Amino acid sequence: MAWTIITIRSLVYGLPDIDAVLPRLLQNAQDMGDALKPFYGAAAGDAYGQLIKEHLVIAADLVKAAKAGDQAAAAAAEKKWYANGDQIVEFLSRLNPYLPKEEFRKMFYQHLALTKAEAVTLLQKDYKQSVQLYDPIEKGALAMADMLSTAIIKQFPQMF
Repeated sequence: MAWTIITIRSLVYGLPDIDAVLPRLLQNAQDMGDALKPFYGAAAGDAYGQLIKEHLVIAADLVKAAKAGDQAAAAAAEKKWYANGDQIVEFLSRLNPYLPKEEFRKMFYQHLALTKAEAVTLLQKDYKQSVQLYDPIEKGALAMADMLSTAIIKQFPQMF
């Protein structure tokens, strides 16, 4: 979660660290895919990692478009971002029947909305609101991780 916020800040403020920050953020996608491999195999882990990478790249595109004031590009990126979110939810729910798909989708959409709000508050220089958004973003991300972990434990109890 922290690397997402750091990347958003680097993009919004045009910081010179973006060439170091963005690859580190994208490493999260690889790490998340690798975390699924012991349960679902290399192909599924790689596919999940790719979906997460797309999620992160689209988010960066959304921030760049919003910063540039290109509302059409921002709207297109946001639509693509939610479609990617749906792909992630569908992918995970196909892998694991214990994942409550619609509840997870709702949480994912909330994550997207809060992350977008974080970028908007920074673009508007509303730093107090930006700080206040961090906790709900983190709490939501951890709740999604808990939900997925619980589903994996239910599906593979012999591995725990």
